[in-house]
Amino acid sequence: MLKTHAYAAASAGQPLAPFTFEQREPGPHDVLIDILYCGVCHSDIHQARDEWGGAIFPMVPGHEIIGRVSQVGQHVTKLKVGDMAGVGCMVDSCRDCQPCRQDLEQFCLKGVAFTYNGTYMDRKTPTRGGYASQLVVAEHFALKVPEGLDPAAAAPLLCAGITTYSPLRQWNCKKGDRVAVVGLGGLGHMAVKFAVSMGAEVTVLSTSRSKEADARRLGAHAFEVTREEGTFKKLAGRFDLIIDTVSAQHDYNQYLGLLRPQGAMVLVGAPPEPTPVAAFALIGGNKRLAGSNIGGIAETQEMLDYCARHNIVSDVEVIPIQKINEAYERMLKNDVRYRFVIDLASLNAAAAR
Repeated sequence: MLKTHAYAAASAGQPLAPFTFEQREPGPHDVLIDILYCGVCHSDIHQARDEWGGAIFPMVPGHEIIGRVSQVGQHVTKLKVGDMAGVGCMVDSCRDCQPCRQDLEQFCLKGVAFTYNGTYMDRKTPTRGGYASQLVVAEHFALKVPEGLDPAAAAPLLCAGITTYSPLRQWNCKKGDRVAVVGLGGLGHMAVKFAVSMGAEVTVLSTSRSKEADARRLGAHAFEVTREEGTFKKLAGRFDLIIDTVSAQHDYNQYLGLLRPQGAMVLVGAPPEPTPVAAFALIGGNKRLAGSNIGGIAETQEMLDYCARHNIVSDVEVIPIQKINEAYERMLKNDVRYRFVIDLASLNAAAAR
């Protein structure tokens, strides 16, 4: 077993603190990754504080992982020692059901093994994430990080990136489309970058003007404030596609009114309570209201390769692991532009001693 240094939440009411655990030695189809950087997703806070229920403690969060491959099993072909590798939101699946065979491992019928706060496919061994010095993962679920991508800024691509790239690909975002992005945070800023790179005319919809300059710097062509009188009337019927990244309660019906006939509004944010949707908000114009999860492994690799070609990474603030609890509090105040990324150097130094 491998002794691994990490930061963990001992229970829902506790701050994250140093923690040591053991994980398996790499098998013939596994890779060992020495973790360099791990992005901090808002879902890390929800799960570390058991706000979604069913949390498994002690919990080592983190599913936006990038590091250097230090060991490979004898049957590994995708990666070699020294490669930069990434791990996103999942570390295993049954690999045999129809979704798995269709490269949709995230929808595994037997239940995907999430990178942390879950169990491996034996349904006994807890999974622990990227706030750690190292990770052993099946080769299939490790991604090759292309040369040229800044590893710290690329880490959030493994969740925030694929979460916004996937719906744009599903709905065939292309040159000339009018795309609205609701909310400019960790997800929203990536949606803007991707949609702009695909040739769309992009409008950011926000509740205040505080991020207008950022939106335009990221490439947005327009910025509209939804709390200003007349905004929804002015934009009625304008957009082909809306990517809604907001996890606070808001009225979907208002935003559906901004779609052209046969347009689509895709949810990637997850408000805590159900939101009523009027039938005529959809029927009037044959509009679609859809949701989108992360992508499968193949699509996530496609996204990383796309980012390398188009020079797309996240806007990040890099922190040492010792500041993770402070970062959580700042995230709750929206005090980050736009993703915290943990530099695991100090933890790796402790592991070496």
